[in-house]
Amino acid sequence: MGLDITVLAVDWERLEKTPFEERYALLEDASLPEGEFDWCAEPQRGWVWPAASHVPWCGRYEFHSTPGSYKPHFWAGQAWDDVREHAAPETREHLDAFLRDLIWDTDDTSAPGLFPADTDPWHSRLLLACPPATVSALAGHWARAEPLLEGLRVPYGTHAACPGRWIEDFDEFSVLLREWGVVVTETERRGWGLVGLPL
Repeated sequence: MGLDITVLAVDWERLEKTPFEERYALLEDASLPEGEFDWCAEPQRGWVWPAASHVPWCGRYEFHSTPGSYKPHFWAGQAWDDVREHAAPETREHLDAFLRDLIWDTDDTSAPGLFPADTDPWHSRLLLACPPATVSALAGHWARAEPLLEGLRVPYGTHAACPGRWIEDFDEFSVLLREWGVVVTETERRGWGLVGLPL
């Protein structure tokens, strides 16, 4: 089994008011709510509100373009690495800023003080953590980058397309980025933050 990702939009104030030692377990429950998840049903796509009935201040986004695996997100980040030097400066500036905290070049996902520290350095319990101010900045970068995205089609085909890879071509790349745009835009509209768990 590989690494998965579950993305949650979270009312940050409610999360911070939750007792420190209970926060992570509560978000785990929101990711896979016990007794509320029908394994036989068709997978849900898009936003699930609330993520769990006992966590009404949390929504879960189910990506249309991925089966829950983190691999497509990782390979989209790799593809951006391959094509970014060939992007127009404005596109590069805003996509760098948009993708950095989500799926690309993410070194700091620790959200200091938000959750107990990881006990296993090889298995992070957090893939991303963006408080509301970060989400607001991401939404601004996406609003500027999205109209420019189509300009990447030709350089992507030349420098980043890779048949057989999780993100094979520009169309798959742009679909996944647009889904992240939906995630960030709705989360920013609510004034909430984002958390990504490896579940």
